[in-house]
Amino acid sequence: MQKNRKFVDLIEKFFPYRSKLAKVTKIPILNSIVKKMLFEKTNLTILPKDKIVEINLNKKVPVPESIVLPSKIVEHFIKKSSYRFIMNFCICRESMDCKNYPKDLGCLFLGEAAKGINKEFGYEATKEDALKHVEKCRDLGLIHLVGRDVIDEQWLGVYPGEKLMVVCNCCNCCCLWRILPDMDKDMGLVVKKMPGVELEVTDECTGCGKCKDICFVKAIKIEDGVAKISSECRGCGRCAEICPNQAIELKINNKDFIENTIKRINSSVDVT
Repeated sequence: MQKNRKFVDLIEKFFPYRSKLAKVTKIPILNSIVKKMLFEKTNLTILPKDKIVEINLNKKVPVPESIVLPSKIVEHFIKKSSYRFIMNFCICRESMDCKNYPKDLGCLFLGEAAKGINKEFGYEATKEDALKHVEKCRDLGLIHLVGRDVIDEQWLGVYPGEKLMVVCNCCNCCCLWRILPDMDKDMGLVVKKMPGVELEVTDECTGCGKCKDICFVKAIKIEDGVAKISSECRGCGRCAEICPNQAIELKINNKDFIENTIKRINSSVDVT
């Protein structure tokens, strides 16, 4: 059933406590219930910023036109989509009263099920509108999280879920998925790195800790004066961007990363 603004207001009251609520996924008797309701069919991929890929492909030199960047994945699905809906608010940033990024730059939803979203929440978009929207989000420093998210299906009240793809435009300060360190580890695997992404700390690291502070999944620790990135890393690349010494390198060790990411997303959702 389509949700209204009052329902959103209720969610926003509880949103600041999301990390505490996420801990219930570690309680055995509740784990399977929560998984079935919200996470069993969720399949999300974080796309690193094009800017980070450019920096690490060739520092100080513009990236060659022959290099395909992660944003092409989003463009592919926008161009393929039968329907597009741009939200006029970000529920995460609005809930947390974000001071760093615009609250009115919301998610982009693709696919037939997006037709059921309450028109109070945004507007139907052309492909050109959608492409401009995601470009604006990237230019402001937001990161795309793409795929199927059952939580969105629930709070928006739209179905079928396999016909609703989300392109989230995430900030590190307010994102819902800051709950990952507090969740059951296996359940948290619904949010994945883009295929082939690896982050490596080089000898230039001075252990300043800026990367640790910006990591939204707490995957970085400073040990013996050097940053250490754990397997919990989701490959967003913010650490590489913020490092004052460019001591963290983001590499894509999969020449077919575009095709493999598209295949992964297509396995869960159909935007046509």
